[in-house]
Amino acid sequence: MEHRIVGPGPYRATRLWNETVELFRAKMPLRKHRCRFKSYEHCFTAAEAVDWLHELLRCSQNFGPEVTRKQTVQLLKKFLKNHVIEDIKGKWGEEDFEDNRHLYRFPPSSPLKPYPKKPPNQKDVIKFPEWNDLPPGTSQENIPVRPVVMNSEMWYKRHSIAIGEVPACRLVHRRQLTEANVEEIWKSMTLSYLQKILGLDSLEEVLDVKLVNSKFIIHNVYSVSKQGVVILDDKSKELPHWVLSAMKCLANWPNCSDLKQPMYLGFEKDVFKTIADYYGHLKEPLLTFHLFDAFVSVLGLLQKEKVAVEAFQICCLLLPPENRRKLQLLMRMMARICLNKEMPPLCDGFGTRTLMVQTFSRCILCSKDEVDLDELLAARLVTFLMDNYQEILKVPLALQTSIEERVAHLRRVQIKYPGADMDITLSAPSFCRQISPEEFEYQRSYGSQEPLAALLEEVITDAKLSNKEKKKKLKQKSYPEVYQERFPTPESAALLFPEKPKPKPQLLMWALKKPFQPFQRTRSFRM
Repeated sequence: MEHRIVGPGPYRATRLWNETVELFRAKMPLRKHRCRFKSYEHCFTAAEAVDWLHELLRCSQNFGPEVTRKQTVQLLKKFLKNHVIEDIKGKWGEEDFEDNRHLYRFPPSSPLKPYPKKPPNQKDVIKFPEWNDLPPGTSQENIPVRPVVMNSEMWYKRHSIAIGEVPACRLVHRRQLTEANVEEIWKSMTLSYLQKILGLDSLEEVLDVKLVNSKFIIHNVYSVSKQGVVILDDKSKELPHWVLSAMKCLANWPNCSDLKQPMYLGFEKDVFKTIADYYGHLKEPLLTFHLFDAFVSVLGLLQKEKVAVEAFQICCLLLPPENRRKLQLLMRMMARICLNKEMPPLCDGFGTRTLMVQTFSRCILCSKDEVDLDELLAARLVTFLMDNYQEILKVPLALQTSIEERVAHLRRVQIKYPGADMDITLSAPSFCRQISPEEFEYQRSYGSQEPLAALLEEVITDAKLSNKEKKKKLKQKSYPEVYQERFPTPESAALLFPEKPKPKPQLLMWALKKPFQPFQRTRSFRM
């Protein structure tokens, strides 16, 4: 029994359904059975189908070992409803499939689900906003971006045009970046990042881009507590205090002797049931209906755990802040309960981990329309979320940094000139004009002399420098024309840099002595 891995992409639930149906029809063992004194060829019992399909789903990397026998029975009921199987008398369509000895068979032809018609292939669905698309007048305050400090010298190095290489072409105005512009940048770059991770040409097949709210993304990134949990502006959307108290009670379950509240047998089961009832009656799953296909598509990346975590991070940023907060608190409680060895059994028939997945999978992920594999896919997603919730519910720093740098870049795009620290507003942009060769040679020869002359004056007037240091910085030999224009005569330079009188050399004692003369033998006085 080999189940191929169905990767990310559109209509993944349909592809998984067809793959499972084909495997079930091709590999399910068929044999002769007797029922009420009558023999039936090429059939199987309901219990045999449950056993075989359950093992297939557990061994499949598309679903995983968390699949329960009850979920397998539910899937076979959907098989019966969709005429993948029929009872031995040819009846189908009613969800009366049970795990018993009732006989079933395959119909002559099993209808596979058709794929929806794909929209036109658009590779450039996500594009950056145009300045003129949004109405002006919106405020650009309260949008947190990373400040970038640039001085005149850095601007000059980055944006100035080398003199003599190319002529100046255009003066670019920096347009005002409104709040709506920033929100559209966050939305477009986030969706583009998700599209790249999923490897899709377009997100239109897995996500309705129009339903993505850019304000939700910005709020989920910046309005968080020290623990990384979203802070809501509207307190009416918070969890009820009694639900939050119950979740804290189970998440921080201590030894029985340490509990201050009154205890009775089965207290923890009642608390858990209270939480399960609240989440079970939500009007919409926490991951929302319109993001169902996006999350199911990400499930195809679970073989690459790091990539899957990054994709889930992006998808969870698209959630409404109240949904993201409820998901964060729920996943933290579920993980702590599973790791707490002191926690009494919350259910007699299931282990704690399986109970958590089965209880909360449907309130976390389900489709608005009935999907045949939604329960299995939800269980697979919740299992992965519970094991990696701390990383998945973090803000992706790489995405945040790239968007902040993009916004900062758009806010500072403007050509500046040396010494122009203040922004200037021009009435109209200037364009390139052709110049004569003589004018070009003049600009190349003399265009750089003005800033050099200003630099020379700055060195001259610097009172902190000594005359020796000033002469060293002036570089007379490097720029003789600029130096000659400032100091046309030696007298003009001497006025600014007077030379100190040279001290007279000291008279040394050895200079008074006669120079060394060689020894000459004299005639002896001895007779």
